[in-house]
Amino acid sequence: MDMAARPYRSVLYIPASKDRALEKARTLPVDAIIFDLEDAVAPAEKPGARDTLAAALASSYGNRTRIVRINGLDTEWGEADAKAAAAMDCDAILLPKVETAAQLDALAALAPGKPLWAMMETPKGMLAAAEIAAHPALKGFVMGTNDLAKELNSRFRADRLPMLSGLGLCLLAAKAHGVIIVDGVYNAFKDEDGLKAECEQGRDMGMDGKTLIHPAQIDIANTAFAPSDAEIDLAQRQIAAYEETVAQGGGVAVVDGKIVENLHVETARKTLAKAEAIAALAE
Repeated sequence: MDMAARPYRSVLYIPASKDRALEKARTLPVDAIIFDLEDAVAPAEKPGARDTLAAALASSYGNRTRIVRINGLDTEWGEADAKAAAAMDCDAILLPKVETAAQLDALAALAPGKPLWAMMETPKGMLAAAEIAAHPALKGFVMGTNDLAKELNSRFRADRLPMLSGLGLCLLAAKAHGVIIVDGVYNAFKDEDGLKAECEQGRDMGMDGKTLIHPAQIDIANTAFAPSDAEIDLAQRQIAAYEETVAQGGGVAVVDGKIVENLHVETARKTLAKAEAIAALAE
């Protein structure tokens, strides 16, 4: 399956140094995994984590997209991480705290040919989102809302008002350049209602999925970012009605009292394609 066409409803962080977590991840119904060499690994364990992760990735993770988050290239571990990840059987390398396209150039030089993803988690990163999204090797954005909140000195709000400017800038850049964008984590992993609300907000905004910190969050994210039965039914009826109208020489159909034009049909086809891609992952 083409990387851009894959679903990214649920994107789970897994510590790259933990054998048990790496093994369990093979059984979880996630669309993608971020194997973390950065925040989830203590400094003393970082060199060994590279070997542990390389060995784990040598065995199959099924249809799950495998993304390796390295340490920043301005750290003592970053360059070695990048070179190690370049040799791993992974789908992409994720660089933290990206603020310029030049940072991606540096990573691309260390890992030629590997698709790159960028953590968007600082004000400078948000303001440079269009430049970063336009990088030829860049395939995905991951929103780092915890770090962004720290940088902004913002307070937690259920409506995420302090985040909306940054999220919006990154969404615009991602959509303008055909880049995947997944929302930040929800820290209270036992708060299902809060997670559900934040997933719905992200989906309403146009996010492709949600990064997760605990397996208990997977089902809620998978449901929120998948087309619902009602959306699939509506998409099918919109396409059928529009095609019938066009066959009769018209250009605008009506479904459920609302007009259906070509742009609505394009959205409907994307909805059905996403549902099909999700079904294919489960095979």
